[in-house]
Amino acid sequence: MTVSPSSSAHAAREALAVRLTHLRKDAGLTGKELSARCGWHPAKTTRIQKGAVLPSDADIPTWCSACGADDQADDLIATARAVDSMYMEWRRLHRNGMRQVQEDWYALHEQTRHCRVYVSDLPPGFLQTPAFATALIEQITRFQGTPDDVAEAVAARVARSRFLYEGGHVYVVLLEESVLRYRTADPDAMCGQLRHLLAVMPLASISLGIIPFTAQRTVWPLEAFYVHDDTMAVVETLTAEIKVTQPREVADYAKAFAGLASMAVYGDAARALIQAAIDALE
Repeated sequence: MTVSPSSSAHAAREALAVRLTHLRKDAGLTGKELSARCGWHPAKTTRIQKGAVLPSDADIPTWCSACGADDQADDLIATARAVDSMYMEWRRLHRNGMRQVQEDWYALHEQTRHCRVYVSDLPPGFLQTPAFATALIEQITRFQGTPDDVAEAVAARVARSRFLYEGGHVYVVLLEESVLRYRTADPDAMCGQLRHLLAVMPLASISLGIIPFTAQRTVWPLEAFYVHDDTMAVVETLTAEIKVTQPREVADYAKAFAGLASMAVYGDAARALIQAAIDALE
């Protein structure tokens, strides 16, 4: 697994490495002695202890057995899997198609009470129309070369919109004006998508702000991110999904969101920007 650009993911890898190193030291073993007991090259032990590689599900019981700590294997495997999930390449997530990831997002949104969303390129999935989502997911599938389950993935993505109409969910959404102008889908689908934004704006569950091209920037345009209940931020890059759970970093995303929100326009001013984008398509 490539080292994550998120320090949360990197710090979690290092913490796991420290736990494994302490097991070795508590057992009174040198790195070479542990490697001999495990039956692998000492370089592998060194890489694991430095956090350069993540041990596999098979490596951890072997390590624990060598240290006389078999009772810790299950907990360490669970920890390693959690670390692995903090930085996930899209091609790995989509290796069987996009439907499963969309269903996982559904489960996360079902649990989230307050979600802050910032996007600079696309409307968030729970605000996408079927036509727009189809155009986008087709593009992603072609780009990544992953299995084509577009229809199922679209249905799973659009299903998240139900939380806009159910009590207990609040979404605060910030869109860069560029989101309204990019021709991600054909003109008809784009018009439908923009009209849908206008249609959901009156809902009590959503606050929608647009950051105009002309806004004086106090926070630069960023990659898309979602802050879930102040406990986790999910960041989307070209190649990976990053889950940030370190409180300091989550607070940084909340701070950035507040700065971005201060530049946005709302209500009639936001509707005017959306309508202008629709007019440009017609």
